[in-house]
Amino acid sequence: MRIGIDAMGGDYAPLEAVKGASLAASVMADVELVLFGSKSAIEEVCSLEGIDIAQFEIVDTPDVIEMAEHPVKALVSKPNSSIAQGFLQLASHKIDAFLSAGNTGAMLVGSIQYLKLVDGCDRPCLTAAIPRVDNRPGLLLDVGANADCKPEHLEKFALLGNLLYSMMYKIDSPKIGLLNIGEESEKGNLLTKATHQLLSQTQGIHFVGNVEGRDIFGDHADVVVCDGFSGNVIIKLCEGIYYRLVKRGVQDDYLDQFNFKHYGGSMVLGVNAPVIVGHGITKAETFVKMIELAQETVQSQLTSKIQKAMSRFIASQAETANQS
Repeated sequence: MRIGIDAMGGDYAPLEAVKGASLAASVMADVELVLFGSKSAIEEVCSLEGIDIAQFEIVDTPDVIEMAEHPVKALVSKPNSSIAQGFLQLASHKIDAFLSAGNTGAMLVGSIQYLKLVDGCDRPCLTAAIPRVDNRPGLLLDVGANADCKPEHLEKFALLGNLLYSMMYKIDSPKIGLLNIGEESEKGNLLTKATHQLLSQTQGIHFVGNVEGRDIFGDHADVVVCDGFSGNVIIKLCEGIYYRLVKRGVQDDYLDQFNFKHYGGSMVLGVNAPVIVGHGITKAETFVKMIELAQETVQSQLTSKIQKAMSRFIASQAETANQS
């Protein structure tokens, strides 16, 4: 298995990416790590940190897509960037997964441009783990890829979340909930009302109805579906509360679960290969978590399962249309 790492992505690149790759290489004997980035910069880090550079394969890329750059323009103007070259190798099956803590927009655009969407998926989505009191995280999606959604998009997110949660926690039929402002089916806006009706009829998932914001940390649902605007607000709110409580000296095992370093990155679901996006402030130990998540995703053949599930979904929709 070969996992590609954008060594130039993130606020602490390439130092933390290279240190994380080295830590992962020392404990993951069956994984080959390919670093995309400035070879001279990577060599300098290895020299200063006493890291054996022979642990990696290095693809020398002269360009870097900065965090604030426009994703589409950057990918077009910088074909020799670490992100663009990583996607090229992933699309040509030279690596099995690709991860970055760099420009999230470029990673999303690159996922679509180079890998294409899975047949039946209209948009990719991002995922986030939500700490729960039973110590098994919940899953929230979308958390930022799609600010505006249609009911059909949220239905696909539910199918994707169902598969991902099953892979991560070995649960055959996770509970799927819809984020809303009330438990009753008639509550919400036009989007949530229409989505509730769709999910109630969607085959292959265990839909448990609406989930209010206060309940996403409980056991009402394993997977909570929402538009990317709402999802992003939730995770940023959780992040803000976590850091402010830590600064006030609050120490608690449950609170510590809100530290993103425990979860690695966010998977980009709905594209034809494993892609993982990390937080810009990701450090070495979290890069290890990202690499472990990439390994698990490849081993579980999640992408293939998503492709097959969407094919079945398309076929069932066609059958229903013919019957009507």
